[in-house]
Amino acid sequence: MAAKVQVVFYSLYTHVYQLAEAVVEGAKGAGAEVTLAQVPEILSPEILEKMGATEAKKSFAHVPTADPHALADADAIILGVPTRFGASAASMQAFLDATGGLWAQGKLIGKVGSAFTSTASQHGGQETTLVHLHTFFYHQGMVVAGVPYSAKELTYLDEVSGGSPYGASTIAGPRGERTPTANELAIARFQGRHVAEIAAKLAAK
Repeated sequence: MAAKVQVVFYSLYTHVYQLAEAVVEGAKGAGAEVTLAQVPEILSPEILEKMGATEAKKSFAHVPTADPHALADADAIILGVPTRFGASAASMQAFLDATGGLWAQGKLIGKVGSAFTSTASQHGGQETTLVHLHTFFYHQGMVVAGVPYSAKELTYLDEVSGGSPYGASTIAGPRGERTPTANELAIARFQGRHVAEIAAKLAAK
């Protein structure tokens, strides 16, 4: 039985979007039925222009907008978001805040939840952002999955790399100049596959 996996992300300069594509690839490799969606942007076009994000966001403008109510149809939900002071960006938080009805009805109980992120610096809040997202999963009654150390890329020390047992991540650089590395993308693909395999096992019961 193929698991239904929803990968929902917020990205400003494509870093999280690139990780999201790798997560999707990994989940599909495990035989999952995968949908990719982005949360609605709450920043105005004028602010995005001042931030230099307008052109970057065009590269994933084709990705459909996520519907919080559609989460109930998934066996697994994987959230991707850049950190904001060690927590989730406001656009993602607004999306999660719209799931109160799902919580009230217990619609997400027993589903698998997982998360990935990006930061500007090596110790810029990656793990706290992921744990912040984990609290959402716990409140919804979900099963939280990270990245086990069977992903050998977690222990790769030949270069600076994101990724932790809490979830995949990338280091964007202070000006967004760094793109996800092969090692970081490999961890993201592993996470997608790992979550899809767990979701399939739970859905088969």
